[in-house]
Amino acid sequence: MPDFLLEIGTEEIPARMIDSARDELARRVGDLLQRERLVESPTLHTYSTPRRLAVVASGVSSAQPDITEQVTGPSLKVAYKDGVPTSAAAAFARKLNVAVDALEKITTPKGEYLGATVKRKGRPAAEILAESLPKEIAGIYWAKSMYWRGKSAERFVRPVRWLVSLLDGEVVPLEFAGIRAGHISEGHRILSPGSLPIDRPSDYSSALAKASVVTSAADREQRIRKALDAATRTIPGARWREDKSLLDTVVNLTEFPSVVLGNFDPEFLALADEVLVTVMRDHQKYFALEDTSGKLLPHFLAVLNTEGDPDGLIRHGNERVLRARFNDARFFWQTDQKIPLRQRVDMLKAVTFQKDLGSYFDKTMRVQKLGSLISEAIRNAGTPVRSGVVFKAALLAKTDLTTELVKEFTELQGIVGGLYAKAQQLDPILPAATAEAIGDAIYDQYKPESMDDSIPRSVEGAVLAIADKADSIAGMFALGLQPTGSKDPFALRRAANGIVKIIAEHKLPLPISKLFSDARAEYAGSEAERRFAKQINFDEAIANFMRERLEFYLRDVRGFAYDVVNAVLAAGSDDVVDAIARAEAVTEVRGSEDFASISVAFKRIKNILRQARETNKAIAAKLDESALTEDPEKRLATEMPAIAAQVRELRQQGNYGLALVQISRLRQPVDAFFDKVMVMVDDETVRANRLALLHNLLNEFSTIADFSEIVTEGTKTSPERGERS
Repeated sequence: MPDFLLEIGTEEIPARMIDSARDELARRVGDLLQRERLVESPTLHTYSTPRRLAVVASGVSSAQPDITEQVTGPSLKVAYKDGVPTSAAAAFARKLNVAVDALEKITTPKGEYLGATVKRKGRPAAEILAESLPKEIAGIYWAKSMYWRGKSAERFVRPVRWLVSLLDGEVVPLEFAGIRAGHISEGHRILSPGSLPIDRPSDYSSALAKASVVTSAADREQRIRKALDAATRTIPGARWREDKSLLDTVVNLTEFPSVVLGNFDPEFLALADEVLVTVMRDHQKYFALEDTSGKLLPHFLAVLNTEGDPDGLIRHGNERVLRARFNDARFFWQTDQKIPLRQRVDMLKAVTFQKDLGSYFDKTMRVQKLGSLISEAIRNAGTPVRSGVVFKAALLAKTDLTTELVKEFTELQGIVGGLYAKAQQLDPILPAATAEAIGDAIYDQYKPESMDDSIPRSVEGAVLAIADKADSIAGMFALGLQPTGSKDPFALRRAANGIVKIIAEHKLPLPISKLFSDARAEYAGSEAERRFAKQINFDEAIANFMRERLEFYLRDVRGFAYDVVNAVLAAGSDDVVDAIARAEAVTEVRGSEDFASISVAFKRIKNILRQARETNKAIAAKLDESALTEDPEKRLATEMPAIAAQVRELRQQGNYGLALVQISRLRQPVDAFFDKVMVMVDDETVRANRLALLHNLLNEFSTIADFSEIVTEGTKTSPERGERS
């Protein structure tokens, strides 16, 4: 069966957009082939470079298979009148290209209809692909796109310069952006410029390799790694600093990568490592070199999109550029020291945080107070924290936004503040350890920037980071600017994820509701509060939002099963640390037979109580044990209080594993109850009392988790004893 190749040749695509676009193109091509019955299960190979996106699909049919299908038309009442075909029947027959007398009666659950069995001849694959692929290409999502043929023409990330579309050796004549597809690609812009014929899809990678284009991103990464290793070996005792994000970037900046080793003046090593690495990494895309102890060395590695640098011209150019950038950084560092951080606090009044929430000075005052409240709350709950460190760090946390170094290297905000706090004498009477702690807290204030990032190192840094993030979330939600769908322009999900991760990993006794109640209260009486949306139910919106973030953390980060997460959060999501402990306990016991039986019973109880409410059946306000008549219900009512008391005590101690073991003891009395007792009897008093017994059981033992959410296998509940079907 034929192979199919589609290559889109463009001007250089931004590196950060390539991977997702390549994968989306493959998905779209695969879905199209399946949808049009050209493959049963597509085998796709993807390729990408800065100048091209490509996909090869193997085993594509040259045409759709013919199909025979039954087509339903108008109802018989409409199709015939007095036994004579109406215009509706004639139109249906013409549509199918059959005679009216060839139509047949089809009986469906909705009635009798006119129908026909028709055979549809499959269309050629080339015809389908030429017709459909331009829409798929145009549908690729880009964070930013452009038009280059007039505003009414198609948009794409960069101008399209060529298209290759081959079904085996035949060109599929599709057209996009005014470019008709052919079999001509292009080689490397420098090493092998000009046209390059592709004879067959199977020749794609090898043909481009001869034109100095490595089409596979994985192959380019391997090539770069080997070149980095080889260059590093020329410096005794050196190693290149692993940086996956930078590696991914340079992979997508090159078609034929090589590496050159450069040097810089060792005097620049007097600058902070963070500054040097940021300049090399974020501004120049260079890899840093370090010794075995992690100390930076006066060398760098640059990845080139060419075969090499035999005359050293590229190396000299890179060294010259880096020297200028380092000189700028050193100048900014020295200039910034003329105004200490403490004197920069008032300067924050001129720096806008958000147009409706005021300046960074306003935010600083709120975060300082909120940090003190958080410190007090966790200290009262038994977690040691130096509230003075939090207070001083919060005051200075945003002052580096006024520095020249951060204005030039914005990605260093927070980091520069932490470095300056340690370099400057904040207060002559402060012990060195306290000044160090303040600097560390400021340095870590934006952590974690993702779920893969580390959390602040100290409790004080954790408190500052939480206060900063909570203030932003509270203000934005109060304005009605919460995330919707995929849109999150203020990165509030990331901030909330950070709060959950910090609380979880520092094990902070900090209720979410109190945190955001305090954060919202800090806006009271402010100019910002006058702009808050009146229709927003703040507490409910925040609770739902943070519950989603905790659910994401438990399921996607900690790896708990979705039903365990649902069960645990149904019993409460305000205490992050407690929710994790309960999830761990439920995970440990969920496989036991007793626990599975209890889970099934709780599902049944919830169904019975729901049916009772839906049918307006009364539930007694208080269980009357004297009105219980059946032995199984008496036994359940007798054993339940003792087990409940033990569970409450164990829950208070945080011993959820043993508490769940105690709950599992209910299995026998609960099974006996459902086996022998009918709940939904005709006698209203008996029924209401039994419903009250089940209601008490459900409420008493659902404080650790809602066991009805646990998915069990191989167990079926029957309605005949507990409820009526």
